[in-house]
Amino acid sequence: MAQYQDLAGKVAVITGAGRKLGLGEAMAKRLAEEGVKVILTDIRPKGQDSDFDSHLGTGGELEQIVNDINDSGGEAYGYFCDVTNADEVAATAQYAVDTLGALDIWINNAGVGFIMKPILEMDVGDWDKVLDVNLRGTFYGIKFAAEQMVKQGKGGKIINIGSQASKSGFAHASAYTTSKHGMTGLTRVAAMELGPHGINVNQICPNHVTTGLGKWQNQHFSEVTGKGHDKYMQDMRDRIPLGRPGLQQDIAKACAFLCSEQAQYITAEALNVSGGEEYH
Repeated sequence: MAQYQDLAGKVAVITGAGRKLGLGEAMAKRLAEEGVKVILTDIRPKGQDSDFDSHLGTGGELEQIVNDINDSGGEAYGYFCDVTNADEVAATAQYAVDTLGALDIWINNAGVGFIMKPILEMDVGDWDKVLDVNLRGTFYGIKFAAEQMVKQGKGGKIINIGSQASKSGFAHASAYTTSKHGMTGLTRVAAMELGPHGINVNQICPNHVTTGLGKWQNQHFSEVTGKGHDKYMQDMRDRIPLGRPGLQQDIAKACAFLCSEQAQYITAEALNVSGGEEYH
């Protein structure tokens, strides 16, 4: 049931939304329930031969998510976009306008969260992969979405998907933490510059969510810490005041709120959605 009537008919682009059980899928489905026309993007699959490729969604997954939304009465489209390529990001914004006549919401969700190494083992290539997707990709999304929104002259909403690592440091996650801290600064500057155009720019900072990537992270860190999976997960629950890790729907609900007119006076925020685990 729709909760935010003002969202009906809006057009949204969500990057990195081509993987089942991901945050992108959950946000797309939640916005579609509100009557938003959603364009889901992800990188074009190049095969599953490398560790990097194995963490990407497939074209089939993207198509399935789009079909799920359309079969449920929503309106969704799939579009391949590499967020590290400025031309492709600009083309995605133009695709929204050419296909649906406008661009009202842009969600920078694409990210790399599986290159986790100690600083002494981190090489430049891995560092660059993380920063290119998580930070450069967010910059491109803000830039090209804002250009279209300014041209339209009716404001807009830009939401960046950060992390608990936007606020706190985590061992073995130097590049990831750096990229998410940088995203917070970029969010604040963009909000300052784009506010006069009626564009709200905010960031959502989840704690751990067991997406497909999240399952890999659980396994990785349970091995790195030597705790084993069950002990690692119990320790996680124990440190969260609300007693559980986040769910995809928790982030989707926050996203829908920030996209709505109910959040019209909220900008430059890095909103913790963490069950109380992160509170600064």
